[in-house]
Amino acid sequence: MGAPLARRWGAGAASRRWLVLLPPLLLARPAGALVEGLYCGTRDCYEVLGVSRTAGKAEIARAYRQLARRYHPDRYRPEPGDEGPGRTPQSAEEAFLLVATAYETLKDEETRKDYDYMLDHPEEYYSHYYHYYSRRLAPKVDVRLVILFSVCAISLFQFFSWWNSYDKAIGYLATVPKYRIQAMEIAKQQGLLRKAKEKGRNKKSKEEIRDEEENIIKKIIKSKIDIKGGYQKPQIRDLLLFQILLAPLHLCSYIVWYCRWIYNFNIKGKEYGEEERLYIIRKSMKMSKSQFDSLEDHQKETFLKRELWIKENYEVYKQEQKEELKKKLANDPRWKRYRRWMKNEGPGRLTFVDD
Repeated sequence: MGAPLARRWGAGAASRRWLVLLPPLLLARPAGALVEGLYCGTRDCYEVLGVSRTAGKAEIARAYRQLARRYHPDRYRPEPGDEGPGRTPQSAEEAFLLVATAYETLKDEETRKDYDYMLDHPEEYYSHYYHYYSRRLAPKVDVRLVILFSVCAISLFQFFSWWNSYDKAIGYLATVPKYRIQAMEIAKQQGLLRKAKEKGRNKKSKEEIRDEEENIIKKIIKSKIDIKGGYQKPQIRDLLLFQILLAPLHLCSYIVWYCRWIYNFNIKGKEYGEEERLYIIRKSMKMSKSQFDSLEDHQKETFLKRELWIKENYEVYKQEQKEELKKKLANDPRWKRYRRWMKNEGPGRLTFVDD
């Protein structure tokens, strides 16, 4: 049996050359605790600082300060008979960086724990690389704080942006004669305009009176008109921060609502109410809640009269809208010019001009 084994596992030159050609990852790496590129490289961080593995933080910091003062490139002066790592300014700088690396490794408890583990378990080569780079590349700031700050910043931007849109909408409504005249009548009935035109010591200039009257009209419009859609009055609960905080509540509410919908309309076969009919119509039109709320009341009444929550009725309504749009475009002068341009000189057409 020895002869076959000798032929199979022969230690000849051919078998040795075959082993050399094996991929490096398939061969066992030689056990070595100190690896170039990790921590202090092939130098022991404890030996670099001249401390033992049981040294405390104070002893490590004291040793670092002494060596840092000694090998600082700007202050280094070689001592007679100095056999240390920094015998020249260039080597002193390298020694200073090595001392700083050793201190950075040993001053942090978690990093020191990883380093000690590497010294005790040198065979876990790839694990050491993972722990080393995962700590080096880890963010210095807590990710949760970054997310919280970002959400708060976005919420503030949302709030001021919505207020700006709301003020623009109020300013526009104050120029519409229909709403302006009604607001003026309410202001006269409440005596607000007389207060703006007080005489005597409190007499104001014409510009001040006009600005005050304008503000009074805008305040009345704000209190009397309910703006819906994208220009509605900002609500704190609509901000991103509060939407995230209330997300579990909204999810539970939606689950309860959906179960009630299935039970009432799919199982028991109840008829839809007005709210449910409008919801189905909105979903069929693929409109958001704010977009649907911005529609006029008479439009919603028309949807209900035509029973658009029924799929067949909605398809008929959709086709009518397409035909009506085609008629409008056919009679639109700008659309006619565009079609003539597309026909004569539209994209993809090559023209040559003779000189």
